Amino acid sequence: MSAGSVTRKFVLVRLVYAHILTHTGRSAAVSERTRPMPRLTDKAWSPYVAGALIGLLQIPAFLFLGTALGASSSFVTVGASVAEVFDPGIRAIRYAAGHLDGAKNWWQVALVIGIALGAFASSRLSGAVRRGVAPVWQRATDLSRGGRFVLAFFAGFLMLMGARIADGCTSGHGLSGMAQLSLGSFAAVTAMFVGGILTATLLFRPVR
Repeated sequence: MSAGSVTRKFVLVRLVYAHILTHTGRSAAVSERTRPMPRLTDKAWSPYVAGALIGLLQIPAFLFLGTALGASSSFVTVGASVAEVFDPGIRAIRYAAGHLDGAKNWWQVALVIGIALGAFASSRLSGAVRRGVAPVWQRATDLSRGGRFVLAFFAGFLMLMGARIADGCTSGHGLSGMAQLSLGSFAAVTAMFVGGILTATLLFRPVR
């Protein structure tokens, strides 16, 4: 198979996907017209409205910063900045140096902080604050509070390491890469879903 035919097939796949998204978006827009406007005090927003708002955030990101939405790079920026305080030679490492300076890097840090603050504010305004631990999680792990923190830390570390190896997380690949019809992002998100399903199946099987 020639390179030209492969390219044409990839273009066709992207056009079909764009066509599906267009019709799905129209159907969602029609169904949402009958719903009231979402408020900050609502316990949950329509996924169509929330998804559309997140998607629209890509526009100013590209216009003013020349980059798309992402989150995992912010940890590299913060980590490299802390490391530079103790060892300025960190800039000799090209990967670290590329995440140290510029609004393109630090805006992701601001984005991640904003996500945390926004989630906290939303939970307070809507009264959707969940107390305690989910029963299924408690039965599956049977850990103390300290043990859950340790497990969450190492699990988060593994997820972040995987995101950086894949050069993107659920935001970089799922929101931004797929919006640009990147084939690599489609492959990455597929792997995320498969990994998540397998992990949940293995972890929660004993408690069903």
